[in-house]
Amino acid sequence: MNSDREDQRKKIERFIRRMPSLSTTVGKVLEICSRTDASPNELNKVISLDPVLTGQVLKLINSAYYSMVSKVTSLTRAITMLGMNTVKNMALSTAIIQSVAGSNKSKALPTAKFWAHSIGVGVSAKLLATAGGVPVQEREEFFIAGMLHDLGKIPFGDEYIQVLTMARQEQRPLVEVEREVFGLDHQEVGEMIAEKWMLKGMMANCISCHHALERAGDEGRARVAIVSLANMYINIHDIGYAGDPFPQYENAEELLELTGLNWSDLAAISGTVEGEIEKAQIFLQV
Repeated sequence: MNSDREDQRKKIERFIRRMPSLSTTVGKVLEICSRTDASPNELNKVISLDPVLTGQVLKLINSAYYSMVSKVTSLTRAITMLGMNTVKNMALSTAIIQSVAGSNKSKALPTAKFWAHSIGVGVSAKLLATAGGVPVQEREEFFIAGMLHDLGKIPFGDEYIQVLTMARQEQRPLVEVEREVFGLDHQEVGEMIAEKWMLKGMMANCISCHHALERAGDEGRARVAIVSLANMYINIHDIGYAGDPFPQYENAEELLELTGLNWSDLAAISGTVEGEIEKAQIFLQV
């Protein structure tokens, strides 16, 4: 069994090595936005040199997801209206989705259902962050982190079908079965991807710790808990499919306590989730 696990890890590592790197532009965008003294003008300069990325940002800002009153035609205006952080997240999410879209290795998770789950978690995380009083300029971070939290499932091969079947038949959380069969779980694989793409902060935490909040550090824990709660909500409501129909419900109280939210906050988003998911489909289409 150990040699099987070793083979599986090697296959996953090989798959991640072959995944395309993020573009130089996106690398520069991340670098600029990580500096406290960075100016919108610097961000504008870097993105405007990449016509494809410029087009994607403008397509997103003019979509129903951002419900702007009038059409935004200049990148400078987009950055001014949305803020550098949101534009950074747009650039990053479109680059990541494109990098993984062509490399969905596992037939175990149908692509459309996987992304329906992912977008559902992103939308719910943003709504829960709003309910929890997260400042407006930081809410988009929750959408993107929620949308990308399950990236670590993509490199698993067809052997993953066995894991999904066991989790369903034995009604156990997916991470538990992954560790048993493969000796590692999708959070660890996600961490390898985050390292390859040099993702930092909340995004890296959500990809690598959403089922293990104790690893997120004191500062990051409450933020990751919002994404974990959103993940649980989407699994309960069966929106999309990412292979985890029996998540660790016993963690729900702990997650609510960490986030300062309660059951009524979860119930309150149910009227809005479907419509927001519909609008957020644009992220898969740019």
